[in-house]
Amino acid sequence: MKISELPGDEESGLTCRTYVFQDESHTLGNALKCLINRYEDVDFCGYTVPHPAEAKMHFRIQTKNTPALEILKRGLKDLQKVCDHTIDLFEKEVKEFNKT
Repeated sequence: MKISELPGDEESGLTCRTYVFQDESHTLGNALKCLINRYEDVDFCGYTVPHPAEAKMHFRIQTKNTPALEILKRGLKDLQKVCDHTIDLFEKEVKEFNKT
């Protein structure tokens, strides 16, 4: 996964950033947005896919005090945990189903 900051965003301060994810779309954007929006320090979190022909997603985070990059890293780690738990639960249920 390749992530960069949107050019010109430096003047917004560390708590307001837009990150550009290459080769990502609504699948990652919506799941990550839903997690990050629940964090207490987050004022705004949203994403957009500028054009369907472009393989990139813009992801905006605005916080009260915490640097946006820390929130992004936390969100990605939390999303990984959710995905791992989902896979574990699914595999457990498949094994249980196959026993019958």
